[in-house]
Amino acid sequence: MTDLLRVLIERWREDSGSTYRTWFLWDERLKNFRSIRRGIAQVVEEIEAGTFGNVYKGSSLETIVGSIAEQRQIFKGADHAFLWKPKLRIPDIYEDAANQRAFGRLLHHCSCCDTEQELVNGIETIDRLAIKGLGPAVANLLYFLHPTLMPPFNTAIVNGFNAVTGSKVKLGRWDQYLAMRQGVLELNRSYRDLLSNDLGAIAGFLFDVGTGRFSAPPVGTGDAARDAWLLELSKARETAKRLEGPIAAARESDLTHTQIQAWLRDLGLALGYKVWIAANDRGRAYNGTTLAAGCLERLPPSIEEAAGAESIRLIDVLWLDAASSCVTAAFEVEHTTSIYSGIVRMLDLALSSDLHATGGLFLVAPDGREDEVRNQLRRPAFSRVADLKVRFLPYGELECNKEAIARFGTGMKGIQAIARLL
Repeated sequence: MTDLLRVLIERWREDSGSTYRTWFLWDERLKNFRSIRRGIAQVVEEIEAGTFGNVYKGSSLETIVGSIAEQRQIFKGADHAFLWKPKLRIPDIYEDAANQRAFGRLLHHCSCCDTEQELVNGIETIDRLAIKGLGPAVANLLYFLHPTLMPPFNTAIVNGFNAVTGSKVKLGRWDQYLAMRQGVLELNRSYRDLLSNDLGAIAGFLFDVGTGRFSAPPVGTGDAARDAWLLELSKARETAKRLEGPIAAARESDLTHTQIQAWLRDLGLALGYKVWIAANDRGRAYNGTTLAAGCLERLPPSIEEAAGAESIRLIDVLWLDAASSCVTAAFEVEHTTSIYSGIVRMLDLALSSDLHATGGLFLVAPDGREDEVRNQLRRPAFSRVADLKVRFLPYGELECNKEAIARFGTGMKGIQAIARLL
């Protein structure tokens, strides 16, 4: 008998619009793990110091959850659970200091522990406190701390899990999440060759089933039900085409991001700098070659051995002095998403001994995003950024002036002239 679930997962992996293709294999996805972990640590620090406050708006928690919510379709709406709902007075971590500290302890515990049982113990501890409105949506934070142990959690994932397994998991309860988690781990073990150690893959599959992109295989074993489902699956490509609008926009965003990186690469090389392209972008195709063509294959030992090297390697573009191999400038391209992850990577560079970008740190974004970027930098989460003298470099200025700077410019003067200090 054909393993219908295996057939479905194989079809899901091939679908150009599935979360597997558009999110799990997305080059930017892994870039965000370190920044989100750092953000969780900042939330913990503020709660422990008593400086977190009693509002969500503008808090470090809003910054980090907002960053998660931008992780394409699977995390869309992840911030809803943390928004303050005054009529219900939930989640009760803003008005109740004890509950807030308990939330901080959970995040700290899960940040520090390494084993499955320790994570479960932490969840069971917070569950016993029955904090109103603080349910398994927190698992979306825990996933970024332990992606091989904690699957994400939302309505679509639950619906997909129930459809695939015939379970009746309910939203909003930690015991239900833990039960679902066990089932997810078992599914992942059974189909590991098609999925990943990272539970984001299986969560993405369940999400796509839960949103109706694919139908779950029939529970019965009759030939008629099986044949009908296989026929429906063969027609799913037509349905997928009708859902391609947002996917096409996401692909266009990726293309634009790559193009801006290529402009900065070419300009840096023309000015005589050595150029580094973010580690997970190096193989991207651009104009018949790879984005990293002509660039450094590895960073100098002084950077590779720095404390923040893991993050620095993911900065979109670095210009290094040809003689000293020191970083002269760092560029983060922020096409549509928040600036949080890029700023964290720049912080890792700026705060690493002897690695300061002497020529400047640049946020490169569409012309119309300047006010948005300035507003984001005013958030408490970016309080350490003020001294870095970050500059805003608009796409339009870069496009209009890059050739002239490459031909007539020297050093950093040209690029600094078209950028604006934030």
